Amino acid sequence: MSATGQTTSTETSGHNWVANQPYLLLSITALCWAGNAIVGRLAAGHIPPVTLSFLRWSFAFLLVLPFAWKHLAQDWPAIRGKLGLMVTLSITGIGAFNTLQYWALEHTQALNTLLLQSAAPLLVALWSLAILGIRLTAAQAFGVLLSMCGVLTILLHGDFTTLSNIEFNKGDLIFLLALLIFALYSVLSLKRPAMHGLSFLAFTFGAGAACLIPLEIWELSARPVMKFDAPNLLTLFYVAVFPSTLAYLCFNRGVRLIGANRAAPFFHVVPVFGSIMAMVFLGERPQAFHFIGFALVLSGVFAASRKQAS
Repeated sequence: MSATGQTTSTETSGHNWVANQPYLLLSITALCWAGNAIVGRLAAGHIPPVTLSFLRWSFAFLLVLPFAWKHLAQDWPAIRGKLGLMVTLSITGIGAFNTLQYWALEHTQALNTLLLQSAAPLLVALWSLAILGIRLTAAQAFGVLLSMCGVLTILLHGDFTTLSNIEFNKGDLIFLLALLIFALYSVLSLKRPAMHGLSFLAFTFGAGAACLIPLEIWELSARPVMKFDAPNLLTLFYVAVFPSTLAYLCFNRGVRLIGANRAAPFFHVVPVFGSIMAMVFLGERPQAFHFIGFALVLSGVFAASRKQAS
């Protein structure tokens, strides 16, 4: 299937097998975004949030543009026909969401954001109902709740009583707003014009970065300028390549293949990958609650994302 949603003979070959595997694509997205949460938290205090977001999308745009240029030229009439929608997608999914996420991480802990992220599939469901008139099926609702229980099991180390000890703050409200905006992007992306996936990335990355220019000018005058040292440059390289270019390419394609409601439960896979990363890179030992939580998340995602029999 092509980026326009139409099946072609070349894309039925093994060369394009990955492009037609929505669960693999969305798993890759979750893996990249798990790393983004860790890197974003480490960058807090070193790179101002607007600067991090602006440079992230500017570099990602420059990375994609050489591959997308010819597709942009071909797809420009379709883009121009729905320019308002395309700019809205750029502002919501690119400019606003990520800037708010990095701002939130200056004021809250990663645990709080991961807990709040569990609400993302429900927010997608609300926008799907409001905009597209699509309701969650019983299986999808059950899968979302089951995977949410798995996320909580992992993050709370199997002790749900610790929920009472978690304090929410300004950063959590900012991140909740970011999730609400990204859920809107997830649903609106289904209404985008028929176009190549690289055209969509290049336009939204470029327009999303452009919309941040006024905020970037303000931040440069109000906060210390980022140091161009090795750690900060490596951070920019990571966020431009993996959670931006690779993750959004996979996420947009996955949503096109199975829809926003069925793709949304993969938000719950992000903390699963985050826990695995902690085990691999931070030396954390696997515990029983990890395996219970993983099983619940994967079972819930399977139940919520599988295609229902007609």
